[in-house]
Amino acid sequence: MDGKSGHRKIIHIDMDCFYAAVEMRDNPALTNLPVAVGREGPRGVVATANYVARKHGVHSALPCSMARRRCPQLVFVEPRFEVYKAVSAQIRDIFHEYTDLVEPLSLDEAYLDVTANKPCIPLAMDIAAEIKRKIKRQTQLTASAGVSFNKFLAKIASDWRKPNGLCVIHPAQAQEFVDKVPIEDFWGVGPATARRMHELGITDGASLRKVPLHVLMRHFGKSGRIFYDFARCIDSRPVEPDRIRKSVGCETTLTEDVSDPEAIMRIVEELAADLERRIARSGFRGPTFTLKVKYADFRTHSRSHTYPQALTRLEEFVEAGGQATAAVGRTGRTAHTPGGHRHWRQHPTEPRPRPLGTARNRLRRILKHTHDIKHIGTPQTACNRHHWRHQLSSVSPLIRLPRWQTI
Repeated sequence: MDGKSGHRKIIHIDMDCFYAAVEMRDNPALTNLPVAVGREGPRGVVATANYVARKHGVHSALPCSMARRRCPQLVFVEPRFEVYKAVSAQIRDIFHEYTDLVEPLSLDEAYLDVTANKPCIPLAMDIAAEIKRKIKRQTQLTASAGVSFNKFLAKIASDWRKPNGLCVIHPAQAQEFVDKVPIEDFWGVGPATARRMHELGITDGASLRKVPLHVLMRHFGKSGRIFYDFARCIDSRPVEPDRIRKSVGCETTLTEDVSDPEAIMRIVEELAADLERRIARSGFRGPTFTLKVKYADFRTHSRSHTYPQALTRLEEFVEAGGQATAAVGRTGRTAHTPGGHRHWRQHPTEPRPRPLGTARNRLRRILKHTHDIKHIGTPQTACNRHHWRHQLSSVSPLIRLPRWQTI
């Protein structure tokens, strides 16, 4: 793909099982063993797994106990995030040798716009190949690269030939390529959306392209327009090197169930204090919180609330957490097995005034109606101008909360 066609030249670089690859590099004895990065225990979750472990069905976000059952010989390695961050910084330095239009998505992947690149290399494929070689030489790690004329296609291409792959989707071949892509591989299509797509008879890019825009928007809202465009290889999103960070959060997984409201209260307050410090450092501001609860069976419920002013203080975080917890409880659902997950996030919705009461006493009343808390995380805060996201993660079978405590 050269610059004479008038198309952009976008590269998506994705490191191969990044955390596990770093661990195998630093401990070669692990190379041919099934390896998972994560803290093994009743609440542990796999962060990533190497390709040997993946053959046994071990993958990221899988509970460690389940991973152990699937692969009894699995070797768990404690994560070393400072090491991963340092290696990620090395890799990003390589990216910037070619362009300053680098959009990191996480520690192990990024988009690069190399339409106008520093070495003036005409073919994006050559740049991607050169980047892969430098990463291998400098870090002893492999990366997969996708090259195309927009972000959607570049991302699909990088997944196509993993690991250590390089895939180019040329404009003339793009439609034929996308028609064959399973709907599950489209950006923005998670398990729930994929199920709804299948109910509509949509299984791949070709069947998606046959569905009229108004039908997609009726079923998927604004995302319907995105899916409609993707099916036609249209994606005008720019590579954004200065993209505003949209989330800040903290969470903790408890080693054993906790049912005492006072103990739960102390944990919540500790996490709220951590969030307050992070918010102060980042300068994020915003009024809307969403609490998302994921139960042991992986079903999820969420509730949002927007306050008339931005929340910045510890007391406000604890108060908002209590109110959101009550709102989730209003669903009347009971999780019968231990292990749930609560997230609290914020959206730019219209404010609804609500006075802030005494946080500690209010949350105590709410926590009387919970038991067996296993995982609590403070809000993960997303900030987009005046909008931020607060995420409270907790693992708990919730029983019904009285209506008077709901938002």
